[in-house]
Amino acid sequence: MLSAMKDLNDKRPPNRLADETSPYLLQHAHNPVDWYPWGEEALNRAHEEGKPIFLSIGYSACHWCHVMERESFESEEVAELLKRHFISIKVDREERPDLDEIYMTAVQMLTGSGGWPMTVFLTPDRKPFFGGTYFPPENRYGRVGFKTLLERIAQLWSEKHDDILKSADEITRSIGSHAAAQTPGSDELQARVIDRAVGQLEQSFDPQWGGFGEAPKFPPTAALHLLMRQYARTGGEPLVTMLRHTLDYMARGGLYDQVGGGFHRYSVDEKWLVPHFEKMLYDNALLATAYTEAWQLTHDSFYRDVAVETLDYVLRDMSDEHGAFYSSEDADSEGEEGKFYVWTPETLKDVLGEEEGALACDFWGVTPGGNFEGASILHVPTPAPEFAERKGLSQEDVAAKLTGWKLRLLEARSKRVRPGLDDKVITAWNGLMISAFARAGRAFQRTLYIEAARRAAQFLLSELVLDNTLYRTWRAGRARHPAYLDDHAFLVQGLIDLYEAEGDPDVLDAAEEWAERMLDEFRDAEGGGCYYTSARLHRDVLVRSKPTFDGAEPSGNSVAAHGLLRLAALTTRDDLFRAGDAILRAHAGHMEKMPRGLLNMLAALDFRLGPIQEMVVAGDPSAPNWSTLNQALAETYLPNAVTAYAFPGADYTGHALLSGKRPVEERAAVYVCEDRTCHAPVTAPEALRKALAQRGRGV
Repeated sequence: MLSAMKDLNDKRPPNRLADETSPYLLQHAHNPVDWYPWGEEALNRAHEEGKPIFLSIGYSACHWCHVMERESFESEEVAELLKRHFISIKVDREERPDLDEIYMTAVQMLTGSGGWPMTVFLTPDRKPFFGGTYFPPENRYGRVGFKTLLERIAQLWSEKHDDILKSADEITRSIGSHAAAQTPGSDELQARVIDRAVGQLEQSFDPQWGGFGEAPKFPPTAALHLLMRQYARTGGEPLVTMLRHTLDYMARGGLYDQVGGGFHRYSVDEKWLVPHFEKMLYDNALLATAYTEAWQLTHDSFYRDVAVETLDYVLRDMSDEHGAFYSSEDADSEGEEGKFYVWTPETLKDVLGEEEGALACDFWGVTPGGNFEGASILHVPTPAPEFAERKGLSQEDVAAKLTGWKLRLLEARSKRVRPGLDDKVITAWNGLMISAFARAGRAFQRTLYIEAARRAAQFLLSELVLDNTLYRTWRAGRARHPAYLDDHAFLVQGLIDLYEAEGDPDVLDAAEEWAERMLDEFRDAEGGGCYYTSARLHRDVLVRSKPTFDGAEPSGNSVAAHGLLRLAALTTRDDLFRAGDAILRAHAGHMEKMPRGLLNMLAALDFRLGPIQEMVVAGDPSAPNWSTLNQALAETYLPNAVTAYAFPGADYTGHALLSGKRPVEERAAVYVCEDRTCHAPVTAPEALRKALAQRGRGV
């Protein structure tokens, strides 16, 4: 069936999507549907012909997007219905997060839920009047079929045209009100809202499997970061219990790729066992950072290993030859979700041999009946130390076996048909991964990771900047779509982390430059410090919305606030501090009333409340104690600290933080400062660890 469909696709002439760079749009380039990309041609055509717009939004790794394509968009009958009654537009949500945000809001208002593929019907003026998600091709299981839906919408457009236009106006007004909404509240910034959020996390914590709430479970990276920050601020074993339990069960479950490293998107069950198998770059960036910070807090080698395996997976399978990182890997291969990742006792033993294969089956829970459609998703029912004890093996023996098993299974798996790869480069997600590599490279003293972060940053600043404008995506040598708030904010954050990892002043200058561009292009001068998703130059959106709440990715406003405050601490620029502070104050009402929805904003608030610690490393990198001092600094969990570098011979006149910071008797020195008041320089690693222990909290 699939091969026949592919042959048919190859014979069809391409539609307008063939000129696009998005892999998702190119997947639909041979559909019989008369697709348009979003743009003036489609919108003008809708006006000229007086037709409503059928807008379909999805992304390359989306399983149900593939299903709807096979069932409906490959249908000649559906294509004819669409061509007769509608102007059909296909959008990659990863390219156009502004459109996705606006029309997802409409779908949620209309139906109470949302998801992808997103199906929305618009007037020629881009105003939504009906929407939903996946529709089967025919009426079934109590759901209206897609063909039936198209016929009904076409009939209503003809017979109830004025009513539809009136409804579309009302929905658009509601979207505009939602986009500009502010929650009244005090602009006073206090730690009690963080306490309230942590209390809500405690109430929803799953004491058996970790995580918060019921299935499906998404990796709660923002919650984990906030728990670590709260522990550093207040202490408390319950915080560590929630943190460890969640980190342990996620990494031992099927959510984590036990053979190749890296995390799938979410778990459909409460045990983290059965994932939705797609792998997203942003998830792996956020989780690698979470496990790196957990290692800094606990020095548990298991967390370091998970972070390292995740980043090694990205280097191996998700990296462009020029240094940038790809967007995602599909859930499906050979038309089946998860087929690439599952094993049976027979396939394991074919690779590892009878005896070793049986032991590996025991370790990873592989059984004849399986746990997923007759096969087994690898997971770790028993932690490795307990497994070693039960089998009468040393922990070192089990660790060595695991290393060998993974290498052999990875090689065998590489011969399978791989899931589809979305190889476009997204600025925002690359910014997150730059942060992950820079932080892990610094913490684990892995130069390779810092080099990976540097190459990615250089790629973004060269290939995705045209005429002084940052762009959102790049593929096949073409940068597309002017960048959004999260692209700027995540890039600034990545550049700050890269600067702290290696001390290149040019990187810090670039972070300042793009922060200033962000202020200029996205800040609402009349909105009390809030930032829009889209820049002033984005002219084709229905409304300009302001991202407030976290989703799968952090809110652009929260990352912008945190980045501006960190830059202010590094550069002693009060204007940047005021800008970051204004974002927090603009969201104070939301943080008071709905703290669970703004966990990343609460992390920025925690930094703002401080005390903010400034670490200055002064000296020459060739000094004999340079690396040991930096290692002592990097392996300590200090969430509210920034690190700056003062190199001999540089002129730091007028720079309050760096001025006067010098090495001590040709030895590198670390100046431990707090709110710009510095203590005597420290040159010995143990003395530095002692000084840091007074400001951090380890487990």
